[in-house]
Amino acid sequence: MFSPSRFRDLVSGRRSGLGAALLRSVLRLAEAPYCLAVRVRNYCYDVGLAKTHRVPVPVISVGNLSLGGTGKSPMVEWLVRWFRECGVPVAVISRGYGAQTGGPAGGNNDEALELRQKLPEVPHFQSPDRVGAAQRALQQTGCRLIVLDDAFQHRRIGRDLDLVMLDALEPFGFGHVFPRGTLREPISGLRRAQVVVLARADMAEPALRDEIRRKVALYAPYAVWAEAAHAPRVLRSAGGSEQPIQSLAGQPVIGFCGVGNPAGFRHTLDVCGYRVVDFREFADHYQYTRADMESLAAWADRTDAAAVLCTQKDLVKLEVDRLGGRPLWAVTVGLEFLAGRDALEATLHGLLRDR
Repeated sequence: MFSPSRFRDLVSGRRSGLGAALLRSVLRLAEAPYCLAVRVRNYCYDVGLAKTHRVPVPVISVGNLSLGGTGKSPMVEWLVRWFRECGVPVAVISRGYGAQTGGPAGGNNDEALELRQKLPEVPHFQSPDRVGAAQRALQQTGCRLIVLDDAFQHRRIGRDLDLVMLDALEPFGFGHVFPRGTLREPISGLRRAQVVVLARADMAEPALRDEIRRKVALYAPYAVWAEAAHAPRVLRSAGGSEQPIQSLAGQPVIGFCGVGNPAGFRHTLDVCGYRVVDFREFADHYQYTRADMESLAAWADRTDAAAVLCTQKDLVKLEVDRLGGRPLWAVTVGLEFLAGRDALEATLHGLLRDR
């Protein structure tokens, strides 16, 4: 089983050698039928062979082209707060990938638990049947707008706005659809987007951001373009206490995460000014076991780290304040726009006027 970074090293070509080249060839063969299935499915929706179900309130989809780690959750949070400031009651709907039914999370996955902490007053429905979830949201909450989390490829429910997140670290999935690359569908799928937001834009030089924007314009020339950074906010414990990000600046720390793109979290730790002495990766939406927690605690005790750091999505599943003899903190992040916020807000205002 490849770790997220090892998989990316392979499909990006950073891993060299005859064995790696042969494995990429095998993955390329597996890519063809997957890509064909995606194209056929999209064609069926494009020509009306597959039915799209609409609901009587505006629907915004936040999604991406690639596998995980593009900053959808901070974007969902930003949208929900923006609409609530406009006086619009919002419900969030997601598929619930990685949820453990009957577990301590009550059937909610890490993203739902994270949003519940950040937006406790906002109803969040999880179901693979997002049409049914939307109908329940309307009946039970009286919401006037629905935000779909991770739904760009879930076309069964109609939407009024498709917002696509691209990660500046790997915006186009190394040019291939999974499993040869990290794309969920070909780049041409961007034609369906009305808004494209480049996440972690602060990690890319202006020339690279311009290059990405030009490539997006080939497929979505009329889409609103915005650029955003994932800005660290505070350190938060499982018990709810907080301390400033700067409180650990310059100190040795160890970090771990179970997210789609671990490089993004590692970059966040560097931005905070921490001295990262060791780092571990787990699969996206990883469900930590007791054995994992014991291993992490032993790992922490073997270091001279001042603290153990993880993402908020990891912390909501661990629910402990310490690992071994070290305090455990989540680095919380929020979305900060570097460009395009005015154009995005104008689009959102237009959505409310039209409906």
